[in-house]
Amino acid sequence: MAEYPPFAVTVDLVVLTVRSDELNVLLVRRGVEPYRGRWALPGGFVHVDEDLPAAAVRELTEETGLAEPAGHLEQLGTYGRPDRDPRGRVVTVAWLALLPDLDRPVAGTDAASAEWLPVAALRPGQLAFDHDRILADGVERARAKLEYTSLAAAFCPPEFTVAQLRTVYETVWGTRLDPRNFHRKVTGTPGFVEPVGRSTEGERGRPAQLFRRGPAELLHPPMLRPTADRP
Repeated sequence: MAEYPPFAVTVDLVVLTVRSDELNVLLVRRGVEPYRGRWALPGGFVHVDEDLPAAAVRELTEETGLAEPAGHLEQLGTYGRPDRDPRGRVVTVAWLALLPDLDRPVAGTDAASAEWLPVAALRPGQLAFDHDRILADGVERARAKLEYTSLAAAFCPPEFTVAQLRTVYETVWGTRLDPRNFHRKVTGTPGFVEPVGRSTEGERGRPAQLFRRGPAELLHPPMLRPTADRP
């Protein structure tokens, strides 16, 4: 029987939300070596009897105190550079979660603390392991997803206004959108959003119609980022 070198599998999570009109990522400050005291994406080792999605949800709960929240979770990519972890050969499967604004997380297990931090405030090389690269990939995936899917609503509460939805696009894309054109696009695309039949107080006291996410998963035609903001 052939012998293979031992290696471990981990999961890491890029958890994004919009807070105070800024794109935030959930980070934990490591309480153990390696990289003790450094910010990192929440994650950890996969148990031998555990499926990858279950490991991702478990690590999110253990390291932040957040129960499995409503939102969107998808596999982002696999990262296996031989020297990415000083403990040995470790391959990680990264996940991307898009969530509405949540309460402050509570750190657990090997995390000293957990915080929502603005993505724009992070410096290159500030995160442990290769988490800078994973985070950059996650942010770009989120930006691209907003172009051709209705996932922007995953950042919103169950009921939201068009202005709140536009703020998500402007925050994630880092640009400004014309309010009238955006409203026309959102309400004119079949299945994008659905009115709930109620209104709330909007800007300057004017009533604003409330919507919920519609059944459409793909947008046709897509809502493309302004050309200057595309990679």
